[in-house]
Amino acid sequence: MSLLRALVTVSGWTFVSRVLGFVRDVVIAASFGAGLATDAFFVAFRIPNLLRRLFAEGAFSQAFVPILGEYKSRHGAEATKQLVDRVATALFLALAVAVALGVAAATAIVYVSAPGFAATPERFELTVTMLRITFPYIFFISLVSLAAGILNTWSRFAVPAVTPTLLNVAFIAGALLAAPYFDPPVLVLAWAVLAGGVLQLALQVPALARIGMLPRPSRALGDPGVRRVLALMGPAVIGVSVAQISLLVNTIFASFLQTGSVSWLYYADRLMEFPTGLLGAALGTILLPSLARLHAEGAADEYSGLLDWGLRLTFLLAAPAAAALAVLATPLIATLFFYGAFGAEDLFMTRQALIAYSVGLLGLIVVRVLAPGFYARQDIRTPVRIAIVALAATLAMNVAFIVPLKHAGLALAIALGACLNAALLYRGLRRREIFRPRPGWGAFAAKVAAAVGAMSVALALATGPAEWWMGADWRLRAPALAGLVALGALVYFAALWALGFRARNFVRP
Repeated sequence: MSLLRALVTVSGWTFVSRVLGFVRDVVIAASFGAGLATDAFFVAFRIPNLLRRLFAEGAFSQAFVPILGEYKSRHGAEATKQLVDRVATALFLALAVAVALGVAAATAIVYVSAPGFAATPERFELTVTMLRITFPYIFFISLVSLAAGILNTWSRFAVPAVTPTLLNVAFIAGALLAAPYFDPPVLVLAWAVLAGGVLQLALQVPALARIGMLPRPSRALGDPGVRRVLALMGPAVIGVSVAQISLLVNTIFASFLQTGSVSWLYYADRLMEFPTGLLGAALGTILLPSLARLHAEGAADEYSGLLDWGLRLTFLLAAPAAAALAVLATPLIATLFFYGAFGAEDLFMTRQALIAYSVGLLGLIVVRVLAPGFYARQDIRTPVRIAIVALAATLAMNVAFIVPLKHAGLALAIALGACLNAALLYRGLRRREIFRPRPGWGAFAAKVAAAVGAMSVALALATGPAEWWMGADWRLRAPALAGLVALGALVYFAALWALGFRARNFVRP
């Protein structure tokens, strides 16, 4: 499968997952509202979900995939299978212990993570009950991450890309069909989390069997490869934690601002997740195993060329996405959120945050491309140090921007911090001569900028006044927004075509 085709596959399923995520949020809100029960569930789900981001999809994948790629390229099928068996066994045992401890300590965990709930015994007990149901999710989703790393290394990108949709399907089906059979009904959401984890793992087991990599228990846990994975996971956990700390600190700052600031940032961030997930996460997924293989083979020139391809594709697709988010901020927010209690002030405040966030969209996605350039070489410490520097700069900008720009200043701080992170990663790769840009970047960037400019002008002229979007019925807004998106894509890609761009130029074997 070519990397461009793989990117389309992963991005397509990521888009489906994002859409289902919005449907999930609507269904949960309509079925359970916002109150004691949903507060309890969101806290109960936050804990295993945070652990998933820190360990399963973050640190473990960054540590395991490069070493797996090295074994596959250098040590043969038998040694690779032994590594998979031993890592899987060690992970299984560690997860079993972690889940047992988490379930046993659920009361203490809720006290620490939501101390205010103790004032309402009913809410506190409900949270503890749901945490005990949801905590085993980390067991299944970590094994899912192991399976995804193996399948991606074997260039089987489709199954791992489909897998995340099953959690949203479990939520939607549970809330719509099974809630009346639970007492209280909100418990169905906790069981949906667990069911989603089981379904995701079940989907990947046959795919592992087909490539002969279904793990089997192993007693040889002292394997050097296992120790190397564990050694790399330490700094990887710190690196992933930096991003979570940044979001937490931003929320703390926003909590001191005008009521609604946290929500405005949340809604703007939800819109940013579409392009970052569709392109950033997808590129990171397909680049890491490919780069790890090239590093193991000692193909330095191809390694640099793959990074160059990833960067060019990022600029080609992320630059127009960032401009479109800014220009179409009002139509997007009005079409998706401007209903009921979400009023005109909320729309304008969310728009401010979205425009500020859009400044850093390119940087956010470039980080997803350049960081694997270090991870694939089993160098996790360098991007971690850079992430810490970027975090410190973001905190300083939070302090500088919060007074004059309020919540939009917090969004701008994250955006500029992402750009700084990307710039430092780029400088690090160039200084180590890991990445050497191919000729033609100046002309390439100028053509992309011209096409983005043409698209932005066309969208600005066609968008119309904010009053129309605020007064029109949603049945008019939705097709009008779809028309704007189609117009922007048409103008942008037509301009690229006129400037000499062809899709075949970006296809890689």
